[in-house]
Amino acid sequence: MTPVALTIAGSDSSGGAGIQADLKSFAALGVYGASAITALTAQNTTGVSGIHPVPASFVTAQMDAVFSDLKVDAVKIGMVAQAETIAAIADGLKRWVPRHIVLDPVMVATSGDRLLAAEAVDALRTKLFPLASLIMPNLPEAAALLNEPVASNEADVARQGRRLLAMGCRAVLVKGGHGHGADSIDYLIDGERSIALAAPRIATSNTHGTGCSLSSAIAAGLAKGEAMETAVRNAKAWITAAIAAADRFTVGHGHGPVHHFHKYY
Repeated sequence: MTPVALTIAGSDSSGGAGIQADLKSFAALGVYGASAITALTAQNTTGVSGIHPVPASFVTAQMDAVFSDLKVDAVKIGMVAQAETIAAIADGLKRWVPRHIVLDPVMVATSGDRLLAAEAVDALRTKLFPLASLIMPNLPEAAALLNEPVASNEADVARQGRRLLAMGCRAVLVKGGHGHGADSIDYLIDGERSIALAAPRIATSNTHGTGCSLSSAIAAGLAKGEAMETAVRNAKAWITAAIAAADRFTVGHGHGPVHHFHKYY
């Protein structure tokens, strides 16, 4: 059977993040991708100039259309924009019960533009976290979700990860891309352990869509039947190579995209 993954996320008109990055990631990793669009954004490599949320009822219609026809092996959730959309997604997931759900709590774009309404944060925590196989905030997002300062050491990261785990998800990946040092260290935390996953920190400004692409790569691995730790390790190795190859592109005047198809050209 062809592995299938569904992205439920916003659209990036410049093609570097959002559902465009998700579908590229799925394709690069040998998984068929479907999508349910939660919001249209007018954005490019320098920033977001407009957001047009899709009505929650139409998000439901997209999800039902996909699930009623395709055998979805994994779901990736990215930008959800507003509380009404979160409720619609949660209801749809409870109705269709996919095996794997990877939630990237997209709150702020690489450019610094806010992508999640402040009043929707609690809905994200209470409605979607308990359904997720994995949530994967970066360091500032983890802090914002917990109303704490950004973690500055491994002990604080592990403690924040455990607090997020207590909100009902099965595992947490705290991403270290916003940290400092020679290595970018992510921490995979579940009910039994905390695993540090290090990769060299790459000096490039072309990181647009990195989080979207990593979460999609993990969902692709799960769709193919990989165990969680294996899917995370493989996805981190792939996104590290995609970032390393990003400077092959000359796209835009701001934070350019990663190279999803670095293995091929």
